[in-house]
Amino acid sequence: MSGVREQLPEARYGRSADQRSDRKLKILGAVLGAGFVAMVGWFGYDYIAEQKISAELIKFDVTSDSEVQVHLEIRKDADATGTCTVRSRSADGAEVGRLDVPVEARGERRIDQVVKIRTLAKGTTAELVQCNGG
Repeated sequence: MSGVREQLPEARYGRSADQRSDRKLKILGAVLGAGFVAMVGWFGYDYIAEQKISAELIKFDVTSDSEVQVHLEIRKDADATGTCTVRSRSADGAEVGRLDVPVEARGERRIDQVVKIRTLAKGTTAELVQCNGG
């Protein structure tokens, strides 16, 4: 007994419509993916290139119910000025203190600075919010 073939002979009638559309979708996906990666790279570079001041919160110490001491390390261009904002939060997450730390053009590229945040209630954390400048 011979079985009945359910499929067309391969390569006899060319590619099927499904194969052609799959190829087009793959090409479209590759082009869109490459465009997305390029866009993310451009925005990332643009963001980093504009920042003249960056900082890192090294440590903090809760000195009392109304004060938190913060140690910042600020990195900047020698002539850059601006501000870095730090804040303290209570145990329930509410902001209890905020301070804008001025960054002056002193010809230095790296500044270690200890500042005190006055708080309305006992602060349990301190965090660097942002640095702005030019």
